[in-house]
Amino acid sequence: MSKRKYEATAKAETNRTRRMTWWRRSRFGMFVHWGLYSQLGRHEWVMNRERIPRQQYARLAKTWKPKPRAARDWAKLARDAGMKYMVMTTKHHEGFCLWDTRQTDYNAVKRGPGRDLVAEYVDACREFGLKVGFYYSLLDWHHPDGHTCATNAAARKRFVAFTHGCVEELMSHYGKIDILWYDVPEPLATPKAWGSAAMNEMVRRLQPHILINNRSRLDEDFGTPEEHIRAEQAGRAWEACMTFNGSWGYMPSAPDEDWHSARDVVKMLRQVTGGAGNLLLNIGPKPDGSVPDEACPRLRTVGKWLDKYDQCVYGDVDRADELVGMPFGSFTRKGRTAFFWADRWVGREMTIGGVRGKVKAVELIGSRRKVRFRQKGERLMVSNLPATCPDKLVGIAPIAITFAGKPRQIWAASYPAGR
Repeated sequence: MSKRKYEATAKAETNRTRRMTWWRRSRFGMFVHWGLYSQLGRHEWVMNRERIPRQQYARLAKTWKPKPRAARDWAKLARDAGMKYMVMTTKHHEGFCLWDTRQTDYNAVKRGPGRDLVAEYVDACREFGLKVGFYYSLLDWHHPDGHTCATNAAARKRFVAFTHGCVEELMSHYGKIDILWYDVPEPLATPKAWGSAAMNEMVRRLQPHILINNRSRLDEDFGTPEEHIRAEQAGRAWEACMTFNGSWGYMPSAPDEDWHSARDVVKMLRQVTGGAGNLLLNIGPKPDGSVPDEACPRLRTVGKWLDKYDQCVYGDVDRADELVGMPFGSFTRKGRTAFFWADRWVGREMTIGGVRGKVKAVELIGSRRKVRFRQKGERLMVSNLPATCPDKLVGIAPIAITFAGKPRQIWAASYPAGR
């Protein structure tokens, strides 16, 4: 690594905490997968999985006619859902670019849409106060060198130059960009082959405050578990990216049962918050850009829940690794306060076992009801609760438990009877 690249990397390391502060506190973002594949409605990998010939698939570029400023609907919905940022596919694996790139005429301005869809998206994010993220797939099924670059040095040189050129345009033409979300670094097997260090150095030179994910074969700022929620090692930022219905792209054949309920989404938020991570939840708009009908009411319900219980989710949180939960709820934590998200209401009295440390206060969030509590050994007994779950939105009611010290709860299968 050159001295300049080393210094750029070191600078990114030292100012990471400052750059990531807003992101760590935001907790919840919207992922948007939208492209030519939306017209077919058979998953975003349809070109690959159905082995559609490149020239045949490319005809979709002429027929795609999205409605004007569709991104405003996404951004408004994201805001209403309590999301704080968005990430949109500027180019997916199919290779179609949603902006007016000089690298190829296979783009939204020169083909069917006839306009810069990335610019419309950026404008919408800013109108509704959302941070702006760009997804960019390194994999490319359309580019003539996208496959042969793995075995042909000349093809690799051309394709890497194309890739760097696309990324540089995205970082140069739309003002401040907050997140760069790479995907699928295939078929090149190393960051050296992609020139990832140089590419990301260029990105940070153009966008000093940007956050970069870990999919250019470099760790960068945050990890990206996909379709599962699992915290990375302590100290490492992470964001679980999840589909809403099992497909990233628009798929009208998905039955209603496959869509996550608002309750499911709140449970996801509990999981990521408990691991001090983020949730990036996807919508796959219809070809015209409309949001699928199934997504809207669910997300608005989540937003209403977050309006009421925002203190449990947003802001600086701590990992709840030493809080194991109960069969009727799980924990998140902020300092000395543990939030017990009761998702199966047990009635007017609730006992949490294995509690270590003195409890100073217990509060049923969003209620003026004065709850009572007492401790006996490792048992925390909370009483004067409502008979039924007070949350009527998704049936998850958080209870704030403030400790004198660090909250801890121990689970032990061999706990002796009568102790």
